[in-house]
Amino acid sequence: MSEVQIMRYLITCTWLYQGIFPKLVHIAPLEWLISGSLGFDDATTVLFIKISGILECLWALVFFKLYQYLQVLWLNILALVGLFAAVVILQPSLLIEAFNPVTTNALLIGMTLVLMRSLAKSNQLKQV
Repeated sequence: MSEVQIMRYLITCTWLYQGIFPKLVHIAPLEWLISGSLGFDDATTVLFIKISGILECLWALVFFKLYQYLQVLWLNILALVGLFAAVVILQPSLLIEAFNPVTTNALLIGMTLVLMRSLAKSNQLKQV
């Protein structure tokens, strides 16, 4: 399997996993903590988390299909930076936990940049 395909599958699977398991199958305590910080009542918080999970799964499918487009790669990076910023603002104490958005998001941003470079080197990088 090529470097491009490894990055494509890893990034896609991460978005799918993060959308399905800690949000749709079971609301993880950290998801509740972060989303609960927005100040919604419990029912709205659950709805917000479930919608977030669905959107992450949809993004995974978009990313999987359109990974060769520069705009999609930059949107992926922007989404990861935005989610990181939300944690910084809403629950900065999570930044020092064992499994935290710093390591996860930095890794995914790095993988996206590697994918971008690999696509460019092989003349597979497209623009809308």
